[in-house]
Amino acid sequence: MDITKRRLLIGGSTAVLATALSGCGTLLYPERKGQTGGRIDPSVAILDGLGLLLFLIPGLIAFAVDFSNGTIYLPGGRRAENQDDLSEVKVTAALTKPEVDRIWTENYGHAAPFELAELQRRRLSDKTVTLDSVASLARNDFARI
Repeated sequence: MDITKRRLLIGGSTAVLATALSGCGTLLYPERKGQTGGRIDPSVAILDGLGLLLFLIPGLIAFAVDFSNGTIYLPGGRRAENQDDLSEVKVTAALTKPEVDRIWTENYGHAAPFELAELQRRRLSDKTVTLDSVASLARNDFARI
């Protein structure tokens, strides 16, 4: 086989394989793990379908992994974690150590299991995003729940 054709074949195979392997939603969106339903993300489905079209077995594996992990679904759907015990608390006073302790004790009935310096402060615009963000941070050990 001519060296130019061989390089073209190797380069094309590498590009196709890289596309098929990167099409897995678990690699692209690891923060979506745990979703149990919702609308399917077209970009992940197309990339998985491309893997299915080009390589049957890797494409099937990509679809199976994405559906089992829930990473094929768009954010905002149902989640596997129990988020019923997450509640929204609006605070108008300054967040000092005594104020945080008082709010925590009122809501949970015991002393806060963290120090004020360990907290992260973020402005949140949507409650759905809030619950997803808190659950994601907790799974990655950035927040303790």
